[in-house]
Amino acid sequence: MVSKPAAVLFAVATALPAAAHDAMPTAAQPNGWTYPFSCCSGMDCREIRDQAVLEGPRGYVIKLTGELIMPRDTRIKNSPDGQFHHCTVAGEPAGRTICLFVPPRSF
Repeated sequence: MVSKPAAVLFAVATALPAAAHDAMPTAAQPNGWTYPFSCCSGMDCREIRDQAVLEGPRGYVIKLTGELIMPRDTRIKNSPDGQFHHCTVAGEPAGRTICLFVPPRSF
């Protein structure tokens, strides 16, 4: 049996909207930054190594899945900290891409 205060606390906690989580601090963003809600529901995004993404003339290939994300795809976002970040369904590393944050390129 659950006590009344515990039940009320549970109801309030589950009724609050889920907040997006933050990217870890880096030299470029010492306070970190918040992933947009459209990309993340609190567990879907994480920083990935440059080696996990192959950048080519057709776009970005996620090496783990082979998924190709074309240059004009709306899932591509500018990375505020200059690192790659990958947001996937249910936060699964091999899941379908929701957003891919890419570092700016200088030419």
